[in-house]
Order: sequence, then C-alpha cells, then structure tokens
Amino acid sequence: MLHKLNLENILFLDIETVPEFRDYSELSEEKKLLWDEKSKYQRKDEFTPEEFYERAGIWSEFGKIICISVGFFNSRNGSRHFRLTSFKGEEEKLLREFTVLLEEYFFQPYHLLCAHNGKEFDFPYIARRMLIHNMRLPGKLNLFGKKPWEVPHLDTLELWKFGDFKHYTSLKLLTNVLGIPSPKEDIDGSMVREVYYENGELDRIVKYCERDVLAIAQVILKLRQEALLSDSEIISV
Repeated sequence: MLHKLNLENILFLDIETVPEFRDYSELSEEKKLLWDEKSKYQRKDEFTPEEFYERAGIWSEFGKIICISVGFFNSRNGSRHFRLTSFKGEEEKLLREFTVLLEEYFFQPYHLLCAHNGKEFDFPYIARRMLIHNMRLPGKLNLFGKKPWEVPHLDTLELWKFGDFKHYTSLKLLTNVLGIPSPKEDIDGSMVREVYYENGELDRIVKYCERDVLAIAQVILKLRQEALLSDSEIISV
C-alpha cells in the first residue's frame, strides 16, 4: 500500500513546542493548581511542580507551538525535489498561515499528513492549539466522526511498529538503524525550551525542525525501498 502512494500528495511535518510561559511564576494561581494536578503522575516526588514546569511544552494545555516545518515532493522534467519551509514565531499567526497551506494546497481527499508519532503528538497538539485560539479546524485535522481508515494521516512510528503497539522507536534511532543521516546534529527536543527562552535562537530551532521533516521523508523513502534524497534535491524556501 505504501508503494502505491503518490509522494507528491503527502505533506511531511514536524512541530516544536515550549512551555506557554517562560517561568512557572507567570502562571495564574488557578493554572498553577491545574499544572500541579496534570503533572503529578509523571513528576511523582522527584520534582516540585515548579521544577517540572520546564517540560510543560509537551502538553498542549500548558505549552505552545513556536514552529511548524513542512516538506513536500515536487517533480518536474523527470527530476524530483523536496521543498522545505517553516511557519515560526507567534503561535496564532503561524497556525493561521499553516491553515492556509492546508486549505489551499493540501485539501483534496487523496492528500495526507505525515509525521513521526504524529497521531499521538503533532496532529492532536496542532488541533487543540487551534481550538484554544478559537480557530476553525481545517479538514485534515478535523477527525470528528471519521472512521479509522478515513483519517488522512501517516505516521512513521506506526509504520515501523508493524502492529506492535507496545513498541516505541524515536526518530533518531529509526534513522540510525535505516542508515539515514541523523537529524539531531545540533540540538534535540530536550534543549528546545532553553534555546528558545534562554538563548532566543528561534532560527536555530527552525533548522532543527526542518531536519526532522527531511528525516521523516527519508524514512518513507527507505520503507518504500527507494533512493534517499541527495543534497541537490533538497530546496529550502
């Protein structure tokens, strides 16, 4: 089935998130109580709620998106290219820009969204943040009433599981075992909050996010047993 897909109908994507506020102290008293309750299971007695707040970006109720990077295949005159671009900065603005992309260019029934662990993280996170900003969900993210086989999402983690639902493989590990150049050559996800809030280096995060998108596309090519993208085939716009 994967071999039958037209690669040009797939939008590859990755998001980067951080805590909604720089410091725990900026939360309202009500939000602090809600954070304490939400994080209690994971932090147990090892961390105070304040100490654990640096990890708040993984929850859409307490985090925000600072970058959505996307990539798609484009073939002209018999040669293929993979185009990369990013939406970055203020969350509501980047979400609206991303929505325009979906509604104007990737809205047909045959179009698919693809991410690594996207079904558990990227896709629901984007949808929840859109609703928090009172935005209408684009069709590719509005799953209400859809049957599992009608959901227009591909997930490289799910593809690699081959039905083994207890198995988790990071993108870094997956690229390593498949012989794909690692996307984690500068920073990794655990460093994004610090790079964003302490260093103010959003563009560095964007480059990291784009490398992940490229890696996801390379994984799909590898699973289809096709040649990986060369540097000359990758275009950043």
